[in-house]
Amino acid sequence: MLYALHEMQRIAWAPARVMAEAGRQAAANPLSPVSWHPAGRALGAFCEMFERTSRRHGKPEFGIRHVETGGRRSAVREEVAVSLPFCDLLHFARDDRAGDPAVLVVAPLSGHFSTLLRDTVRGLLAEHDVYITDWQDARQVPAVRGPFTLDDYIDTLLAFLAHVGPEAHVVAVCQPSVPVLAATALLAAAGEPGPRSLVLMGGPVDTRVGVTRVNQFAKAHSRRWFEQMLIQTVPPLYPGFGRRVYPGFMQLSGFMGMNLDRHVGAHLRMFEHLVAGDGESAEAHRRFYDEYLAVMDMPAEYFLDTVERVFREHHLPRGLFTHRGRPVEPAAIRDTALMTVEGELDDISGVGQTEAAHALCRNVPAERRRHRLQPGVGHYGIFNGRRWRNEILPDIADFIRAAHS
Repeated sequence: MLYALHEMQRIAWAPARVMAEAGRQAAANPLSPVSWHPAGRALGAFCEMFERTSRRHGKPEFGIRHVETGGRRSAVREEVAVSLPFCDLLHFARDDRAGDPAVLVVAPLSGHFSTLLRDTVRGLLAEHDVYITDWQDARQVPAVRGPFTLDDYIDTLLAFLAHVGPEAHVVAVCQPSVPVLAATALLAAAGEPGPRSLVLMGGPVDTRVGVTRVNQFAKAHSRRWFEQMLIQTVPPLYPGFGRRVYPGFMQLSGFMGMNLDRHVGAHLRMFEHLVAGDGESAEAHRRFYDEYLAVMDMPAEYFLDTVERVFREHHLPRGLFTHRGRPVEPAAIRDTALMTVEGELDDISGVGQTEAAHALCRNVPAERRRHRLQPGVGHYGIFNGRRWRNEILPDIADFIRAAHS
C-alpha cells in the first residue's frame, strides 16, 4: 500500500515539477530580465531545488570512455560479459590490457547502483582488466523470475568467477564481503580453483565488533519487524509487478536520516551557490546528489536473509553459515591471498568488522595477508575520493601484483 501511495504522489507532483523546470529555465536564461536580479535568481534556485528533490533519479552511467595507463590514453568500452536476471557482469574492455590482472569488483546490492563505485573502477583500470557486478533494480525484474536470496547471490558470484577465470582477483566493497568470502570458501572446500586474491573493503564480516548504529538497529528489531515495516509489493506499471521488495525510496529515507543535518546543510549551500551564480560549486553538488539520490529496490528475500544471517545471528563468524545446506568454512581457504581495508571513521562497518576475516581464514599464510586501517576516512572514503586514489589504491595494486606473480 505504501509503495502505491508513493507512486500516486509522484504522479500527482508531475505538473508541479514541469512548472518548476520552466521557472528554472526562465531564471537561468541570460536574455530574461528575471535572471538579472537576485530575487529572480533566488526564484530560479528554488525551482531547481524543488524539481531535483522531487524527481526520480534514474540509473547513472559509468561514463568511463578512456583511462591513462603507462603514460598513454587508452579507450575503454563497456560490455556486458554475462547477463543474469538480477545482475549483469560488466567488463570495461581495453585494447591494450594484455597481461593485466583480471579484477572482479563486487558492488554492494544495498540500494545504490554500482555506479557509486565509478571512482573505484576508474582507479583500478589503469593497471587491471576490470569487471563489476551491475545489480538490477528489483522492480524491473519480472516476478516470474522467482525470488532472489542470499544463496542466489552466492550462486551469481560463483557464475561470474567461473567466467572471469581462475586467475581473477576480487575486490568486494562493503556488504558483499560476506558472500564473496563464502563463495571463495566453497570453491576451496570443493578443491576447485578460487580467486588469486581477495580484497575486502569496509564489510560486515563480524558485526559483533566495532558496533555501529546500523548494527544496533538491526539487532534491536526482529526479522518479522523488518518484513512488516519495510517490505512492500511492486505496484502495476513496472515489469516486477507483484514482487516483494525493500523499496529504494524507503532506503533513501534511511540513508538521509543517518546524516540529516549534513544533507540539509548541503542543500542550503547549493541554494546559496545558485543565487550567487557559483556554477562550479552548484555543478559539483548536482553530480554528487544525482548519484546519491539514484536508488533501486532490493529483493525482499535477499534483504531479510542478510539482516538475519549477517547482522542479527552472525552466522559466518560463529561457524553457522551455509549455502544450500552445505557448510561454509573459511578455514578451507589456503591459496587465496587476503587483504582487508577499513576506514577509521566508518560509521556503517565499524573498525574490526572486516579485519575479522583474517581470524576466519586462519590457513592463509601470514605472508599472503595484509590489513590496512585508513586514517581520517569514513565508509565512502575507502573506495572513493582523493585518499582512495592516492593512498589506498596503490596499496591494493601492490597487493594484487604480489598475489598475481
